[in-house]
Amino acid sequence: MALHFTIEELADRRKRAIEALEAKELDGLLIFRQESMYYLTGYDSFGYVFFQCLYLGVDGTMTLLTRAPDLRQARHTSMIEDIRIWTDAPDAAPALELKDILQEHGCAQKRLGVEYEAYGLTAKNGQRLEAALSGFCALEDASNLVNRLRVVKSPAELVYVRKAAALADRALDEAHRLAGPGADEGEILAAMQGVIFAGGGDYPGNEFIIGSGNDALLCRYKAGRRKLDRQDQLTLEWAGVYRHYHAAMMRTIPIGRATSRHLELYSVATEAMQACLEALKPGRPVGEVFDAYTDVCDSAGMKAHRLNATGYSLGALFAPNWMDWPMLYHGNPLPAQPNMVFFIHIILMDSESGYAICPGQTVVVTENGCEVLSQRSLELIIK
Repeated sequence: MALHFTIEELADRRKRAIEALEAKELDGLLIFRQESMYYLTGYDSFGYVFFQCLYLGVDGTMTLLTRAPDLRQARHTSMIEDIRIWTDAPDAAPALELKDILQEHGCAQKRLGVEYEAYGLTAKNGQRLEAALSGFCALEDASNLVNRLRVVKSPAELVYVRKAAALADRALDEAHRLAGPGADEGEILAAMQGVIFAGGGDYPGNEFIIGSGNDALLCRYKAGRRKLDRQDQLTLEWAGVYRHYHAAMMRTIPIGRATSRHLELYSVATEAMQACLEALKPGRPVGEVFDAYTDVCDSAGMKAHRLNATGYSLGALFAPNWMDWPMLYHGNPLPAQPNMVFFIHIILMDSESGYAICPGQTVVVTENGCEVLSQRSLELIIK
C-alpha cells in the first residue's frame, strides 16, 4: 500500500469519526467527499467525479462502492479491504447497489449521516440516493462531521504542510526571477508549477491564478496568456502542494514601477495583514480575523476595494478547489485551535484606478498566536 500516514494514525482518525457519529446518535456515515476518504483511509483518487461512496459504520465496518478503474487505486493507496464495483450500463443504478450493501450491514431502519456538501455527490445523484433509501433508513446531513476533525492537523500532517510551504516559496522565487517587462505569463506559470513538481509536489486543487494589466484585479483563473508591458502589474495566487496538503500564497508585483496608488494600497494591506496575524489566537473566534482586516481597510477608506472574507482553512484538498472549511468572515464563531492552518489573503482591488495589491500567506495556529510558514517577506518587489 502507498500510504502517506501510518496505519495507527489512520485508525485513530476513524476512531474519532466514530465517536463523533455516536455523539450525534448516528449508526453510520455515507462519505462522498474525497478529502474525507483520504483522511480516514488514505484512498487517493479523482474517481469521485462518478458515483462513489465509502460507508463507515459505528462498529468500524467500511465498504467502498466505486467503479472498476478505482479498484486497484483503492487497493494500492488505502487500507480499505471491502471494495465493491458498480458496472457502467444504460440502466446502472449504483444508489440501489449501495442500498444492498447497507442492507447487508444491517442498516435497515437505522440513522445514517450523509456528506451532502460534497463535489462527489451531484444534485442528481443526491436525488437518486434519497429515492433509493426512502423508507429504508433515515438520512441526516453530516457534511461537516469529518471536516471538524480534519481542520486540526496532526504532527504528521504539519510535516507535509511545511513541505508544501517550502515549495510555495520556491515558486515565488521563480515568479520574481521571470517577471518583468516583456515576460510571458505562460512561462511564469510553467516555472512556478514546474519547481513544485520537481520538488516532489502535486497538482493543486484548483488552477494557479495569474493576471496582469486589468486582469490583475481578478480573483479567479481565466484562459488566455499575455506578455507584460513595460509598466504593468502582475497578481499571482498559487499553492505549494505536498501529498495533497496545500500552502497558498498571493502577491501583486508591480512591473517597471510602483505607482503612488500601489504604494498606498500596499501600506494598508500590510498593516491589515499584521492586524490579522495578531487576531488569530487560540480560543478566539476566527471571524475576528476578518474584523481585523476590515477595521484597517475601512478606516483607510478602502471598504469599496476589499472583499467579504479574508481567507480560509487549508489542508489535503482535491479538485475543483483548495479552499477548505472554515472561511474567515464576519461573525464566524468557530474558535481557533492550535495546529489549524489558514491562508490569510489581504485583497485590495481598486477598479477606479485599475490597481491592486494582494499579499497572502499561510499560517499555522500555535499555542499563543500563529506562525507564518513562508520564509519570504511581504516586501513589495518591483520588477
